[in-house]
Amino acid sequence: MRALVYGLARSGRSAAARLDDPVLVDRSLGNEDDLTLLDGVDVVVKNPGVPGDMPLVRAARERGIPVWAEVELGYRLLPGAKFVGVTGTNGKTTTTALLGEIFRVAGRDVAVAGNIGIPLTSIEPADWVVCELSSFQLEDVHELACDVAVLLNLEPDHLDRYASFEDYRVAKLRIFERARAKVVPRGSGLEGIEFSADDPLPAEPLIRGAHNRENAAAATAAARAAGIENDAIAEGLRTFAGVPHRLELVAERDGVRYVNDSKATNVAAALRALAAYADEPVHLILGGSYKGEDFGPLAEAIGSNVRSTHLVGEEARRLSELIEGDVDGTLERAIAHARRLAKPGEVILLSPACASYDQFENFERRGELFTRLARS
Repeated sequence: MRALVYGLARSGRSAAARLDDPVLVDRSLGNEDDLTLLDGVDVVVKNPGVPGDMPLVRAARERGIPVWAEVELGYRLLPGAKFVGVTGTNGKTTTTALLGEIFRVAGRDVAVAGNIGIPLTSIEPADWVVCELSSFQLEDVHELACDVAVLLNLEPDHLDRYASFEDYRVAKLRIFERARAKVVPRGSGLEGIEFSADDPLPAEPLIRGAHNRENAAAATAAARAAGIENDAIAEGLRTFAGVPHRLELVAERDGVRYVNDSKATNVAAALRALAAYADEPVHLILGGSYKGEDFGPLAEAIGSNVRSTHLVGEEARRLSELIEGDVDGTLERAIAHARRLAKPGEVILLSPACASYDQFENFERRGELFTRLARS
């Protein structure tokens, strides 16, 4: 099978390493419009960051050449493994990592992969795979089938890539194609094993916030569907401390706590962060690159506990039209400004409500800079 790997970010490089002599298309080299690259190609393996309307992708489909996500290739390279897939607008990484911890506590042979930052094509075979699946990845799956498929929530996101929320929703719901068990939010109107933040749990989760209790309820329902007993689920809930860049307490200096929520790349995620710290004085850092979101709900949610707001990046001006705050421009200036204002017992919270691509490679680099500056 002759494959073309389109996009050589982390998952693209991983896919290429598992294929024999693939054609490689590096988006930075400017050869994306060269349709002769498809000559003699049997399949296109597409990095999730490559939009489906790119000329090379459209031409492949027109020629009848299958287009696979990297996770589709990874799934086919893991025959016999049982899959738990996790998707949703927010909470995917936390829930995926929590499920991995529960499976390990239960003594299961498990690998954790996918959108969490570990390409599925890079893992060693395991009895169980817990895989975080983004809408971008789900656009191009064909045989991938989840033994347990989890949908956490659905809220507007990635409207810079999708023509409508309905198109985004359709991509997300592809996780249920061929799924054997479906875990869905109570009240969603979807059929399956329901969960909600109000569910009784085998133990209360260590991680903070009502949204994380909802993630814990989803993980509990999925683990039970996979046959894991309550004792192991309880131990996982009690010991799992969360994931980097998601409401991560990274420093405390002079009585001021610094919380890195760089993974809050949309309004819904930032709203969850504000709710988690609703009873504490907060200095809030917002902003980043454009995703087409409405900042109105965010403006309405900023309460009197928010002592100052610091706006950065490409979206700073648009945010300033709705939210009273200081346009600091860069993360460095925002932290320095917030530090001057913060008093002991208060929190400096980075929860941007925006993507990071105006000033950073990804949200991880943004969170790492926040952490370094907080600790310096």
